[in-house]
Amino acid sequence: MMRRRGGLVRMAATTAVVAGTAGAVSHHQQQKYANQAAEQQAAQEQAPQAAYEAPPSAAPAGIDMEQLKQLGELHTAGVLSDEEFAAAKAKLLG
Repeated sequence: MMRRRGGLVRMAATTAVVAGTAGAVSHHQQQKYANQAAEQQAAQEQAPQAAYEAPPSAAPAGIDMEQLKQLGELHTAGVLSDEEFAAAKAKLLG
């Protein structure tokens, strides 16, 4: 049987090299991500801020949304037929 020279010492050295390489790669990745985050934050701070605009109203002026909602509920419940619903909705919407 052949003996390896410095078996335990060599194995410990190899383990240390592998662990050191893994640590260096990990550190490099952390630095890379930290730099990317800093660049993104700087870009956001430099970007012009858009003024807030309220979204447009969903319903034109003069339409009673509550009545329209009630019509929908009656149609869904089966109280109004498709034709009755369409006629009532058209009347509400003008």
